Amino acid sequence: MINGIINIKKEKGFTSHDVVAKMRGILRQKKIGHTGTLDPDATGVLPVCLGKATKLCDVIADWDKTYETVLLLGKETDTEDISGTILKESEVTVKEEDIEDIIMSFIGDYQQVPPMYSAKKVKGKKLYELAREGVVIERKPCPVHISSIVIKEISLPYIRFEVSCSKGTYIRSLCRDIGERAGCGGCMASLVRIRVSSFHIEDAITLRELEEIRDKDELTICIKPIDTVFSEYPSVTVTKKAEKLLYNGNKLPIAQCQMDSRKNADRFYRVYDTEGHFIGIFQKEAQQEMLKPYKLFFDLP
Repeated sequence: MINGIINIKKEKGFTSHDVVAKMRGILRQKKIGHTGTLDPDATGVLPVCLGKATKLCDVIADWDKTYETVLLLGKETDTEDISGTILKESEVTVKEEDIEDIIMSFIGDYQQVPPMYSAKKVKGKKLYELAREGVVIERKPCPVHISSIVIKEISLPYIRFEVSCSKGTYIRSLCRDIGERAGCGGCMASLVRIRVSSFHIEDAITLRELEEIRDKDELTICIKPIDTVFSEYPSVTVTKKAEKLLYNGNKLPIAQCQMDSRKNADRFYRVYDTEGHFIGIFQKEAQQEMLKPYKLFFDLP
């Protein structure tokens, strides 16, 4: 079984589930999972976890992301993107300098109402399932954080910009809110995810490229080892004496660990056995000189 993460460049027309299904066929492996849904019309970075790395799916999904999007002012749709049914069209009278100020005003925390056409669940049912039934319900605003916005081009009614944001941010809804604040409405015309934490679009590969790499028997060049995504955490190597505790998934006395000199405010550590095998992420217990298991990735003997 292959273990690790592959940075896939999702192409237009594929759902995230489509990508996983195709990769199961390409790699002849069932244990594969994606790290966050991208709409079929959206393209870009989709880290896909293989084998033991599937334990990372929820972790990576929580990490900050960067998108490049195009906003179309003056048009509102039911899906909040260009593929939806047009609900309203308005004249765009906002000035270029004013729309710049409006867009930049969204940097920071704000309460965002999720779109009806989304995978967000309400009372156990996904919103897009209700939307397809013609049901529109009131959605509670959710706190999101926009860490940065870079405006790349303004050619009204189109605006192209790059946005880095927290988990749970819908770029379609950001476009909707910008359009609303501009007084003419708006929708998302295109979306490319260019970064998920340390995974960048420049390093991503398409499914066709993955097949070619497989046929050349060079898969190792595109598979990122599990521990590399935790490179910001200090590393710990246990002593021989502590290996039994380690392999049984028990807490580890810090006195029986060789720790690197870096300090870590979150108190998370990458833990390895004496042979250099990555075991998992451990967390230092408050007020105790012990490390407790947080996420294990090793097949314990």
